[in-house]
Amino acid sequence: MIKKLLNWFKKDAVVGHVIIPRADHAISRDAISSNALKVLYRLNKAGFSAYLVGGCIRDLLLGKHPKDFDIATNADPDQIKRLFSNCRLIGRRFRLAHVHFGRDIIEVATFRGKHSASTVKNDDGMILRDNVYGSIQEDAIRRDFTVNALYYNIANFTVEDFVGGMQDIAKRQITLIGDPELRYREDPVRMLRAVRFAAKLKFEIHPLTAKPIHDFNHLLANIPAARLFEEYSKLFLSGHAFDTFTMLSDYGLFAQLFPRTAKFLPDNKLIELALRNTDQRFAEGKSIAPSFLLAVFLWQPVVAQAKSYMADKMSEFIAYDKAMDKILSEQQKVMAVPRRYSSMIRDVWELQLRLQKKPSANSAARIFSLAKFRAGYDFLLLRVESGEQQVAEVAAWWREYVETDEEGRSKIAFHKHQNKPRTRPKSKQAT
Repeated sequence: MIKKLLNWFKKDAVVGHVIIPRADHAISRDAISSNALKVLYRLNKAGFSAYLVGGCIRDLLLGKHPKDFDIATNADPDQIKRLFSNCRLIGRRFRLAHVHFGRDIIEVATFRGKHSASTVKNDDGMILRDNVYGSIQEDAIRRDFTVNALYYNIANFTVEDFVGGMQDIAKRQITLIGDPELRYREDPVRMLRAVRFAAKLKFEIHPLTAKPIHDFNHLLANIPAARLFEEYSKLFLSGHAFDTFTMLSDYGLFAQLFPRTAKFLPDNKLIELALRNTDQRFAEGKSIAPSFLLAVFLWQPVVAQAKSYMADKMSEFIAYDKAMDKILSEQQKVMAVPRRYSSMIRDVWELQLRLQKKPSANSAARIFSLAKFRAGYDFLLLRVESGEQQVAEVAAWWREYVETDEEGRSKIAFHKHQNKPRTRPKSKQAT
């Protein structure tokens, strides 16, 4: 497909608004969500323009299978809602229509227009509210990257390109639309998105798009913490975690997301192993817990903080307890980790303190029965693999315990402790 696009552009040498006919692109309706097609056809039948737009078009052109199908139209949100009884309007910054088909949601957006006096921005130029509608050409210019500004017209099955997106797909590059400095000020998350798409698609970031990131990465501090957690999930839980981490680190973006962890970079074996394992699990279709990777990212700051407390004569248990609270509290100010995940992170950390000490037969059984045991155990093995030899012996003991049957577990635990000397209280002598 890429070779075909390159040949097509060499042949036609096109610039500006380009319409690629059905015969010259590989998008088939068979690859499009049936629910998305229902929405497109109903909008079109009602007299509105209706286009598939964004990442789904990019992915279809690259021969990938999109997860989401977004639609752009000249119908305003209220008109969309009147057409679909299963529609719900959401959003304050920009109103969107969500058309529900059970668990499947098709997002429908009205074409956005040029910024106006009504566009609300903060002092750094970030857009806070912007419900300005316009034409498809204006909508294309308002999108972030050229490869995400391609439109599939349901009326004639053509692909329309207003900003050179098809050429950038052919060149395998991520290019920001418009002036990069202005666009990053409008929405600093675009810096994270540039990295995410480059890592996911194995594209290069255009030099002019990449250049301002080092100077503007601090603007991520203006982004709501809840939104940054959503971005974290997209960055690290989609099968390209290691490449994403490498690029984020190179551009100084990882330090904005995890400021305490950045002090332990570069060359962090624990993080590298966890990222590669996460990518492997994704490739194998296994579940991925957002909490586990967060526990890895923040573990070394917790250990360092606990050691600092213990240097002031604080007991190990209290020191780690206070360190966990402190590091999680600081991270929450940057990225709002939902409570269900932060509690899981603490469970994994607390298990490290219990697992790294050889237990008795009874305590081993109690620890093994805990719901979070497997996550804590995997974390312990990861620590050993990363080079923490001080826990290697106990990790080997737990591995043997986990891999044997129930009867064998009791014998393993007993065997480890049967030679432990018993102490009896001295009998009091009569006086």
